[in-house]
Amino acid sequence: MRIFDIHTHPIWHHGGKDPADQRRLIAQCRSLGISRINILGDVSRYGCFPDAEQIREINTDSSRLAAQHPDFYTYFCFLNPTLGESAVMQEVERCVSQGARGLKLEAANNAADSCMRHVAKAARTFGLVVLQHSWSMDTHNKTNGVQTDPEHTALFARRHPDVKVIMAHLIGCGYRGVMAVKGLPNVWVDTSGGYPESGTIEYAVEHLGAERVLFGSDLPIRECSVKIGAVLGAILPQASRKRILYDNAADLIGVS
Repeated sequence: MRIFDIHTHPIWHHGGKDPADQRRLIAQCRSLGISRINILGDVSRYGCFPDAEQIREINTDSSRLAAQHPDFYTYFCFLNPTLGESAVMQEVERCVSQGARGLKLEAANNAADSCMRHVAKAARTFGLVVLQHSWSMDTHNKTNGVQTDPEHTALFARRHPDVKVIMAHLIGCGYRGVMAVKGLPNVWVDTSGGYPESGTIEYAVEHLGAERVLFGSDLPIRECSVKIGAVLGAILPQASRKRILYDNAADLIGVS
């Protein structure tokens, strides 16, 4: 069964750029059945509030890596929406010209903030999916970035029903996250975020449908093998596992 990992950071804290490191990573992934991974960028390299030049550097690293191995990598354009509409649109246009298939939001702002309208405009203009870091925490510590809870991601999706949204970190969002986005057909969830918890994937499938659950590991922060095991061990029909592990992500961002 093929696997498409929608949530990875193969370049992390400046590491992973060496060709030998990349060859090892690709070989390791393929040994686990992973035939594609999606790069979200080295999003913590410059802290939670990167400037335009730092954003550009992170995305350039991602695009170069994807171009070197186009049969294995896709990538999303990392953004800081607080930099304003012009900065967001210019960077997204640049990234799309280099093959970006989505947008990645981290912790520079809350998904309910007004500056997210720039992200929605970019997604709408270029036909891109938005992957929003989300976690059930209810904390907003400026030192560690601005937290987005599932309800905030849900609000963004509700405001922009024509934009496709991935709520990251099913395990971090938990049952609360599933219920927050249950009535929003433009929202998918990925399985990344923490060690597997029994029943969580089954709960997401029950309330969202298998077609709205995507496999994500958060590599190298999490072990791919553990996250794969969570899907394979879930009490689900084989057809649902197939959708979660590969088909949903491939359909969502348009790859074979």
